[in-house]
Amino acid sequence: MGRAGLTTDRVVRAAAELADEVGFDNITVSALARRFGVKDPSLYAHVRNVSDLRTRIALLAADEKTARIADAVAGRAGRDALVAFAGAYRAYALEHPGRYAATQIRLDPEIAAASAGFRRAVAISYAMLRSYRLTEPDLTDAVRLLRSTFHGFVSLEAGGGFGDPRDVQASWDRIVDALHHLLENWPAPAGGPSPGADG
Repeated sequence: MGRAGLTTDRVVRAAAELADEVGFDNITVSALARRFGVKDPSLYAHVRNVSDLRTRIALLAADEKTARIADAVAGRAGRDALVAFAGAYRAYALEHPGRYAATQIRLDPEIAAASAGFRRAVAISYAMLRSYRLTEPDLTDAVRLLRSTFHGFVSLEAGGGFGDPRDVQASWDRIVDALHHLLENWPAPAGGPSPGADG
């Protein structure tokens, strides 16, 4: 494949596909160049270095994952939105392990702030949780709870970490139900009113 056919978008999408195949941590410019059948310098017209390449994969993956979640939760609220959100999150992580790993890296704050995918992901998460009548700081705590629960589960699942014969899907469904129950009954701070209580 000649270098004339290379574009930044094509390079990044190929890198994302390679990440799903070999693991995000194994992405290098050399490995990507071999995929295109070109020398490493041919790619440096499109990406500065491996760090830039990995950042671009993360931004692409954030856009993809957020779009999937947005489509899933559209028109839904409460438990229905939570189930849809959780299912879309898990499906993307399992179908695209390399891309998903890219969404977990720490980006330069200015790059993250400029990313439509990352900004929209935050907005969707907070909008979904507002239907549970949560306000700050409980909203942020709830976002962190969901993110850590979903990430922990899919990371263990992808790595074959669930050895018990209990059906994994059944466990996932129960966990999402438990999260819904918790969100509906979010604990009040010591000495304060419960979230959403009349006051």
